[in-house]
Amino acid sequence: MGRVLVISFVVVAVLSGCGSQGVLSQTLIDQARAQGAAPDLIYVVDLPGYELAEQSVGVIGEEGFGSFYVSPEGRRVELRVDRGSFSDGQCTGTPITNAEPPTAPVRCDHDEVGWYRQGGGRHEYTAIRGDHYIRLAGGLADVDRAALKAAVAGARPATGTGTPSPPPSPVERGDLPTSGDGAPNNEVGPGG
Repeated sequence: MGRVLVISFVVVAVLSGCGSQGVLSQTLIDQARAQGAAPDLIYVVDLPGYELAEQSVGVIGEEGFGSFYVSPEGRRVELRVDRGSFSDGQCTGTPITNAEPPTAPVRCDHDEVGWYRQGGGRHEYTAIRGDHYIRLAGGLADVDRAALKAAVAGARPATGTGTPSPPPSPVERGDLPTSGDGAPNNEVGPGG
């Protein structure tokens, strides 16, 4: 009986480390912004049976946003939002996130929500919103097509729970000269 209590406690502790479904705290929004994510690319989705893994929230590429949603059983679904477009022409030629092998053939279906893509044991939905795309991907055994579609269709910009922090300022570096081309000063002094 003691083992059952310990296992139950561990499961509760693991789940309590996850975030709330479809919500980002102001702290997480500030964290993503400090890493370089553009505020208008920070999104959340509602995915029944999954919760946001708060430690996964961050920047993707130059200014995109990414996070993972996890189930109590350990299944993972990845959300990526970045600037760019997507089209029927790109659908089969763009590799699916984490497909095995990465060059696996891609099957595409375009519908009213976006593009459903499948290949290499994984599938994803990609939707366009203005100047950016929203992509939700997972393993075929981890999440079904209807859940991906509903989550992408309902994706929405994250709203914080407080006053946003000011945008991050550039880091002051003491090794950069105040004039010239900006290269670090690596002059060799006596003895070296």
